[in-house]
Amino acid sequence: MLSPRALLSATLLVGTLGCGGSGSNGSSSNPASSAWVAGTFQTSATFASQCATPRTGTDPATGRAYPDKAGSMLLENNWLRSWTHELYLWYNEAPDLNPASYATADYFKLLKTSATTPSGNPKDKFHFTYPTAQWEQFSQSGVSAGYGAQFIVLASRPPRNVVVAFTEPNSPATAAKLVRGAQVLTVDGVDLVNASDQASIEKLNAGLFPSGPGESHTFSIRDPGSSGARSVTMVAMNVTETPVQHVETLRSGGGTVGYILFNDHIATAEEELIRAFGQLASARVNDLVLDLRYNGGGYLDIASEVAYMIAGPGPTTGATFEKIVFNDKYPTQDPVTGKALTPMPFQTTSQGFSGPKDVALPTLNLPRVFVLTSSNTCSASESIVNSLRGVGLDVIQVGTTTCGKPYGFYPADNCGTTYFSIEFKGVNAQGFGDYPDGFSAANTTASPGVELPGCSVADDFTHQLGDPREGRLAAALSYRTNSSCPVAAQALGVEGARDLSAIDGVAPKSPWRENRILRPPDY
Repeated sequence: MLSPRALLSATLLVGTLGCGGSGSNGSSSNPASSAWVAGTFQTSATFASQCATPRTGTDPATGRAYPDKAGSMLLENNWLRSWTHELYLWYNEAPDLNPASYATADYFKLLKTSATTPSGNPKDKFHFTYPTAQWEQFSQSGVSAGYGAQFIVLASRPPRNVVVAFTEPNSPATAAKLVRGAQVLTVDGVDLVNASDQASIEKLNAGLFPSGPGESHTFSIRDPGSSGARSVTMVAMNVTETPVQHVETLRSGGGTVGYILFNDHIATAEEELIRAFGQLASARVNDLVLDLRYNGGGYLDIASEVAYMIAGPGPTTGATFEKIVFNDKYPTQDPVTGKALTPMPFQTTSQGFSGPKDVALPTLNLPRVFVLTSSNTCSASESIVNSLRGVGLDVIQVGTTTCGKPYGFYPADNCGTTYFSIEFKGVNAQGFGDYPDGFSAANTTASPGVELPGCSVADDFTHQLGDPREGRLAAALSYRTNSSCPVAAQALGVEGARDLSAIDGVAPKSPWRENRILRPPDY
């Protein structure tokens, strides 16, 4: 079983993802294979949980016995075909292919639209699977195998450049004294900067992105401000993520400014966010800088809680946080829950992701918010931006263009693989949700994103996150007092750049962490 992994290449940055499904590919002797007729679909329930390799025992996430029955890869493929036709947002743009002709992993990859956005990017950039056990472990507990260091790939082609963006507390990375801005020079003796042969590339990927706990790898690291290098050996472990870090109160321009680094909309974030906003509410901050530069998304309910805690009840009472729009078969009903479609409100109480449920949330009651962004800011994070704009808050963007994903899904498990296929679009209280090329600060050059007030500022790895001298935070504090911007950052396209004070890169993350996710009915 493979884990999703962002890969370095001799030529470019690519991504791979391990998929479930195994066994026979379904020959013509199987009666189900002859039943395929293009354009004719049975219900997905006809084929659900009929597995090539059925699971046995009890699902630790639900406490219920697995529903799996003996089946085949062909039956799994038939389930994918029917499920896609039922729920995929662009079902009429997905190809209808014979399920007997493909392995399950390959079949799913093809069941999506090939259309593009106005800028030429793929319309569906987020179509992936995850082993169900790993998905449940991380989404509910924030646990994943690694070192607790978020690497940023600043240049994926030689001469490559990979640095640390942040680390998780009590992790192998913090034990090794890795900090933001530390550069990786070698991995297990392989030159990360210049290696070009395939064997070396594979070693680099294996070391940077371990597939499981217990793997030991040795790195040569150049610490910030150092001209030399030191050797570090780290053993991968199941690291529990701390999605809310660096909650700070800063003095700026005669007022008090709160700062929160928010990295993931996972279940454990809820309790940490409530504590952070409570701290800033007690400090009576005049403004907030919400740092979403590495936040790819996650649970939409948590985004709703964050937006409410920023704005308070004034503009949000009775207002829509986000209206969910499914494909044209379901104009009034949620096809997964069976309930009537009603707009998602701004959540005013805790939803029970972590800690007690139905506890009133603290609020800052602010008329505006400064949001720090990058191309790694995605989906549920973009929902915070869009929903606050929908109820009249001023959202000031400092950073580079966001990823552009106004779409989401319900995760669907079948036979031990959880499938993620775009099922809905989200729009705000004003009915707006058309930002497939992201949001861009007003002075961004050559950007296709929806324009917001603010400043285009590249990432700054020479200062720690939360430091008022760090480039994006400094620009937000400056804009707060004089509405002026530093020289605009160029949108990505910085391969090979070496200036760590003004550079952007890619934060390799599992694809599910770059989405907006609705909780399944049995959550």
